[in-house]
Parts: sequence; C-alpha cells; structure tokens
Amino acid sequence: MASEVSPVYGAPCWVSLATGDLENAQRFYGQVLGWSFRRATLGEEFSVAYFDDVPVVGLGAIARTMGVAVQWTPFFAVPDANATAARVRERSATVAVGPLRMGEGRTALAADLAGATFGFWEGAVLSSWDADRRDLPARLELRTRDAFAAAIFYAEVFGWASEWGRCEVDYQYEAVVVRVDGRAVATVRGGAVESAPDPHIRPRWHVSFSVDDVDDAAKTTVAAGGAVATGPGDDHFGRSARLVDPEGGLFTVHSRER
Repeated sequence: MASEVSPVYGAPCWVSLATGDLENAQRFYGQVLGWSFRRATLGEEFSVAYFDDVPVVGLGAIARTMGVAVQWTPFFAVPDANATAARVRERSATVAVGPLRMGEGRTALAADLAGATFGFWEGAVLSSWDADRRDLPARLELRTRDAFAAAIFYAEVFGWASEWGRCEVDYQYEAVVVRVDGRAVATVRGGAVESAPDPHIRPRWHVSFSVDDVDDAAKTTVAAGGAVATGPGDDHFGRSARLVDPEGGLFTVHSRER
C-alpha cells in the first residue's frame, strides 16, 4: 500500500474514470491492463485500481447519476482549492463541481477555455503519484487547439513556472512540456478542433498507461468488448494505441520502459 506524501503543487496527482457500470469497468480494465481493485473509502460506487499492489487510478460509477460523459480525468495538486477555483473563473473557464470535501482533502472538477475537463485536489497525495518519482502511473497529454494559449491558462491556474512552484515549462515546437526537476509530468499539444464531432480530436486530456505489449493490449480490448480507435503504431511515446472501453471511455496504452 502506498503511503501519503506532500504534493508537488501544479503537478498531476491522480487520474479517475467516470463510468456508468463499475463492475463492468473493473472487468474490462482488469483484463486489458492487469489491474486488481479494492473498494475506496468514498463508498460502494468507487474503487481504486492496483498494479503490483500499487494504487494507480480511481474508478467511480458516477457518469449516469451526475450526468457526465464516461471519460478519464486528470487531477492536479493545489495548495488551496478555493483559490484555484477562483483563478479558473477569473479566466472565464468553468468550475463544474466543487470545491467539495472528499475524504481527507478537497476537490473540484473544471473545464478549460477549450472545453477540456480536468480536476484539482487539495491534500496529501499517494506516493505512487509523487511527482518526484521517475515514472508516474499514467502519462498525461492535453490535445487542444492552441497549445501555447492553453499552457498560459494552466500556468496561471496552477502556478507553472512560478516562483512558488516546482513545475517548469519547456516550450518546444508545437508542444509545451511540463517538468518537475527535469522529468516530464504532462504535455500540451496543439491540433485539436473545438467543434469537431469526433471525440478523438476534440480538446481533451488524454491518459496513457504502460503495458508490456501494445498489440496484445489492443487485441484484448476488442475481445473484452472495447474497440481500437487508432494504432497500434509508433509515435513520440514509442509504440502506442488509442483504445475505447465498452462504455466509450477513451484511453491510450504505450510500451512499458524496460
């Protein structure tokens, strides 16, 4: 069981799946990604996924009750959820839920100016999501219309490249990489279309999990009732594939580093 640590403010600290059927989601992701599951302290609608006895993500059967899409959402650590919510609103973006008390912390769900959904968390984080680690349990990439405009928004909200934060911003060609002590923790890329009917190319945060064999994960996805959206193929992450769970949740798998 991972212990709790002080967060790196502005860095990713968790990802969670809003699903409509917790039991079926656990069955699917258990087959595809090899996760096991334990009930979360938040109630019977929630569970935590483990890999090698390490907590990696959360799942919640909230899509139908809260009227939200089935999707993966990243959360970022903040020192004050109320102040962060105010910064989101000041920039004409949306705070959809919260901030509200959840367990030992406080959390909120928001959407940026292009409509990409994200969350933030005030409180301790699990050591498996400590930004000082060499590898986080998931890779995060925002695909949006204007990468640099989005990076400015998130930098102002989360304190990236600020005097009080440890998240540095590396501006590259057509991308912005967020780093903690030189290690990449998130990437922002341009090219998505805000009005696109295809959810694969609308502005959104993409969550990517490592697997031993990308091609085998794609085959298992189909056998378990999901679908392959793109790939498998080689990209900036190495070999990867974009997959869809049986309820429409979009996620990516990439080759595990050896």
